Amino acid sequence: MAEHDSPSRTDPMAPPEGANSAAPRRAPVPKRKKPGPYRVPPREQRHGLLIVNTGDGKGKTTAALGLLLRAVGRSMRVGMFQFMKAAGITEGGEYAALKRLGVEIVPLGAGCALGVADTADDQTLANAGWNHCSVLLAAGEYDVLVLDELTLPLAYGWLDTTSVVDALRARPIGTHVVVTGRHAPPALIEAADLVTDMRVIKHPYREQGVRAQAGIDV
Repeated sequence: MAEHDSPSRTDPMAPPEGANSAAPRRAPVPKRKKPGPYRVPPREQRHGLLIVNTGDGKGKTTAALGLLLRAVGRSMRVGMFQFMKAAGITEGGEYAALKRLGVEIVPLGAGCALGVADTADDQTLANAGWNHCSVLLAAGEYDVLVLDELTLPLAYGWLDTTSVVDALRARPIGTHVVVTGRHAPPALIEAADLVTDMRVIKHPYREQGVRAQAGIDV
C-alpha cells in the first residue's frame, strides 16, 4: 500500500478513523455580509438640507410626503404645514395615513386663490401661518419640516422672500426643511441644497379629462 493511500474501511457508512461520532462536524455556513444599520445622527452631526420641489408637474407634495414617511420610519420629529390648503380640509388620504402614524398635517390657508379677486384673507392667513412656522423652525421643534405650497405666497408677494429665505438659512443646525409649490423664486432656489423641477409631460386630466381619483390624487 502506498504511504498516501488510506486504509480501507469494512463499513463504508462508518465515520473515518479518529472521528468523534457523538459530535459530527457541522457543514460550513457561508458568511453573510450584513450592512450596518442606518441611524439618525445627533442634530449637531447632521447636514440639514433645504429641499425645494417646484415646477408645473404633479408630484411636488407627494414627493414631500414620501420623504416625511421615511423620516417617521427613522423616529425623527416631523411636521407638515400647508399654506394654500383650507383649514379643516382633511379628507385627503394623506391626512388619514399620517394620523395613524401620529403625525398631523396642519392646513394654514383658505383654499385655492386662483381667479379670486379679493385675496386679503389669503394674505392674512399666509402671514399668520409663516409667523407660526418660523417660530417652530427657529426653536428646532422638528428634525424634518415640510412647508407645503410656501412658494405661492412668495410668488404672489404676500410674504417677503428675503425675510423667509433668511429664516430658512438661519434654521438650527441639522434641521431639514422641504418647501413645495410652483414658481419658486430665484432667491429660494439659490439658497436650497436640493431643487427638483417637476415638468408636466402628460396629465390624465389634460389629455383624457380624467378627474382626481381617491388614492392617487387625494
